[in-house]
Amino acid sequence: MTSRAVAPGLFAERDGVPHLIGSACRSCGTTTFPQQDGCPRCTRVDMQPCELPRTGTLWSFTVQAFRPKPPYQGPEEFTPYGVGYVDLGAVLVEARLTESDPEKLRIGAPVELVLEPFRTDSEGTDVVTFAFAPTAPSTD
Repeated sequence: MTSRAVAPGLFAERDGVPHLIGSACRSCGTTTFPQQDGCPRCTRVDMQPCELPRTGTLWSFTVQAFRPKPPYQGPEEFTPYGVGYVDLGAVLVEARLTESDPEKLRIGAPVELVLEPFRTDSEGTDVVTFAFAPTAPSTD
């Protein structure tokens, strides 16, 4: 079965591992996600694509308990899901979370990028999106 990203240019897979694609300003170093042509800090049009870190920390979160409006609805059966800001160092990324139980989420917790099914389009293609999953703290 074929699959495609929910939107072009958000992420890429290398050796089966997903990576978000942002942009970095060559003039001032500002990083953005998703990619954009102009820098929000210095306003120059000097952005280049960059691969963002796969891991970060949960900066803030909430649980989406009602069905989103079109075109973001997804499957007919709605299940609440976590949404949060993930600190990837140079940029905060708003993303779905794989965990929706607020008792299992903690600000500052380590998270890792994953791809998740979102819906199936009218041609039968699986549409995937990115999310962040809680990970066990490193023991190094």
